[in-house]
Amino acid sequence: MISSLGNVASFAARAGGSVVRQVRSVIDPSAARPAGATQPASGWLVVTVFREPSEIDTAKPPAPLAEFGEQLEVRVHPAANGKGTELGARLRTQPSGSTPGRLSGSDPQADLRSALRRAKQLIEVGEVLAVDPAPHGKRTPTPGGALLEVWTKVAPKAGVR
Repeated sequence: MISSLGNVASFAARAGGSVVRQVRSVIDPSAARPAGATQPASGWLVVTVFREPSEIDTAKPPAPLAEFGEQLEVRVHPAANGKGTELGARLRTQPSGSTPGRLSGSDPQADLRSALRRAKQLIEVGEVLAVDPAPHGKRTPTPGGALLEVWTKVAPKAGVR
């Protein structure tokens, strides 16, 4: 009983969010921001790096960010209270990510988020730190296990939300 009530409440919340987004787009069409070279559609992703702003070259960004080439815009600002530097990046064009695409690992925004974290590590430490892989063994194939495998593959790009 409680589980089905929770499902109904969750569905209602998602439906309400969709209605609000649609009403906003009708009231203020500029909120949708069409893709174009003059007005980037994606927002800034920012990390704080423990370095001085003068030590970070935006003309030649670290390798993970340089892989995006001309489709990436990079900026550097001093962080608040002199605590390092804010390294920001955004895509110049509208990312075309769909739910199936994100689950399969082909989300440009997630790729940028991952590249920004690796760039932070390169700037601060000089290398990208890696965690030892989880031990793999024979697992019983279950629906929950399959879902866990999918999320494990996508997780490095997701970051903290």
